[in-house]
Amino acid sequence: MADYSLRTRRDGSFDETVRLVRAALAEQGFGVLTEIDVAATMKAKLGLEQQPFLILGACNPPLAHQALQAEPSVGVLLPCNVVVREVERGCLVEAMDPLVMSGLTANAEVAEVAEQARHRIEAALRTITEAPEGS
Repeated sequence: MADYSLRTRRDGSFDETVRLVRAALAEQGFGVLTEIDVAATMKAKLGLEQQPFLILGACNPPLAHQALQAEPSVGVLLPCNVVVREVERGCLVEAMDPLVMSGLTANAEVAEVAEQARHRIEAALRTITEAPEGS
């Protein structure tokens, strides 16, 4: 696995995992601004069947505002993508590591915001990991 993402794995169903991801992100102040159903898109555009795969564009407005105030061009890295995809015996949840953002700029304010965002995403992933199956 690449080191640009944070991840966890669950044994639950895809729909249950997506619900948990949305709730865990909301608990950490993130809203979902965009949603891309990759499987449906591949089916519609290319006629390909694949396992469920969803990209959620998550945003924590106060953190996004801080980052944009510090460096407006960081907007090209927003929102933070969170992927939920069905894998053998469960689901994988991956989120872009916000520290990648700070690694692309020398701006200390952006680095501080990235640290806060990373802490919140890690907390959300722990919530997803620790949730009992069927919850």
